[in-house]
Amino acid sequence: MTPTTTAASTRPSRAQAWLLAVRPATLPAAVGPVLVGLGVAISLGTFELLPALACLAVALLLQIASNVGNDLSDFRSGVDTEARLGPPRAAALGYLSEREMVGGLGVIVALAGLVGLYLVWLGGPVILVLGVAAVISAFAYSGGPWPYGYHGLGEVFVFVFFGLVAVAGTTYLQTLTWEPLAFAAAIPVGSLITAILVVNNLRDIDTDRVAGKRTLAVMFGERGARAESDLLLAVAYAVRVALVIGGHASRGALLPLASAPLALALYRAVHAGGDPRRLNPVLKQTARLSFVFSLLLAIGLAAAGLA
Repeated sequence: MTPTTTAASTRPSRAQAWLLAVRPATLPAAVGPVLVGLGVAISLGTFELLPALACLAVALLLQIASNVGNDLSDFRSGVDTEARLGPPRAAALGYLSEREMVGGLGVIVALAGLVGLYLVWLGGPVILVLGVAAVISAFAYSGGPWPYGYHGLGEVFVFVFFGLVAVAGTTYLQTLTWEPLAFAAAIPVGSLITAILVVNNLRDIDTDRVAGKRTLAVMFGERGARAESDLLLAVAYAVRVALVIGGHASRGALLPLASAPLALALYRAVHAGGDPRRLNPVLKQTARLSFVFSLLLAIGLAAAGLA
């Protein structure tokens, strides 16, 4: 069955098509780092509501822009075909035209820019530079003349922007200082969000290889991708324990350890054999773990500041 036939027989409404492109299940990955950055700020005795809401809005809008841009770019490059193992994509199935998606992207980026101007007014030129870099990163993952996601660099950029930049940047816009604790808190957050991409790439090894998309999973195979997932999980939990033992964080920073059962379930799911499609629900498991971990970490950090 071709994409055209599928689209004709099960064509969703316009709103449903946009939901496919937006990928709501991925949005907690944008929320979690902001919550942790706010938790760090509260632990230091600072919280400003309007900048917090603006950070959350920009993070969500950039995540949505990245998702829509990825949907469009993968269609244009031929990566998304009828052989796709993951959830349906709006462009590949003809649910949305290229013109519609480009127009939607323009609106999303414009909204992010408007809110971002307020954050630049608060934080100065450094926030402008980071904001522009984040927008470029969102589109360059699968678009542009040299999509870095197709050359084994996806994990690096996800860790930097969803971890270091999102967490430390949020704290900076609350305190107007670059806090070491924010960077430390960003390491486990970035690790778990990066694990989402690793599971995605593990599922798509065969189709990505055929399409010429050289992710780390394609380069190092299934065993290497599973080892990468294991390492990211280990780093996330080890960093929290090390910071508390070293006296660099309060005991509240250990609260994320309550998410360990979710991590164990994820480990087992990643290492189970079978049809790669079984990893579709595992992606949601990974996203859920990253959000729960981030939420618990944010609560633990904030509690220390409110005590």
